[in-house]
Amino acid sequence: MLTLTSRDNTNIKNTVKLKNSSKFRRKTGLFIAEGVRVCYDALLSGAQIDTVFVTQDALEKYPEKTAQLCEKSANSFTVTDDIFSLISDTQSPQGVLCVIKTLDKVTEFDTIKNGGKFLALENIQDPNNLGTVLRSAEAFGVSGVIMSADCCDIYNPKVVRGSMGAVFRLPFIIAESIPEFLSENPVLTSYAAVVDSDAEKITEISFDDCSVTVIGNEGNGLTKETVSACDHKITIPMCGKAESLNASTAASIIIWEMIK
Repeated sequence: MLTLTSRDNTNIKNTVKLKNSSKFRRKTGLFIAEGVRVCYDALLSGAQIDTVFVTQDALEKYPEKTAQLCEKSANSFTVTDDIFSLISDTQSPQGVLCVIKTLDKVTEFDTIKNGGKFLALENIQDPNNLGTVLRSAEAFGVSGVIMSADCCDIYNPKVVRGSMGAVFRLPFIIAESIPEFLSENPVLTSYAAVVDSDAEKITEISFDDCSVTVIGNEGNGLTKETVSACDHKITIPMCGKAESLNASTAASIIIWEMIK
């Protein structure tokens, strides 16, 4: 296996761009996943691995998994610790990083008319929040996730890592807007999650078997257009003095109530 030692190597330069630029990720159809568990989850989930970068320490510490990753990838390189620090997005890297082809999940939504409980996200901006929401959605069995085009990039390294592999397994699509998606899928009963005393308490409703719950931006919530496009308004009842919950916390509570 070839060892890369120069930061001017094209493979290294392009991987740094993939780490930092959503525009470059869209242009190339590639993104990065880092860490032994996340990279191995990608392999087990059938993701197409384009390139693997590993340090010598990682080869010795994780011999079986790194061997499988290298075997299944189109290209594999060992890199020095200094070079790995350039492409890494973590403070304490494990020395394993994969460049992966973006995922085609659209066909998994072709049967949406047959039912399922979906989650829609509007303008979620924090990649850590998005990663956590995806992780919870997969863990509790959400049928799929719809994201508005103004959400942060699902292929952001922090989202991929925070989802703990859910990004590889959970059906998702990007919609131009949530109201547009709802109008194109009238079969879904839609619920808008809001902070509103007039909304139905989430603990007192039964979600339809063919439904979608919409969660909004961390600071501003849902747009008026999206709330108006939904069939119902729902809220999480709270006893304390907090006016609202973190988006990922609210999503986890809502998902639990949807699926139970």
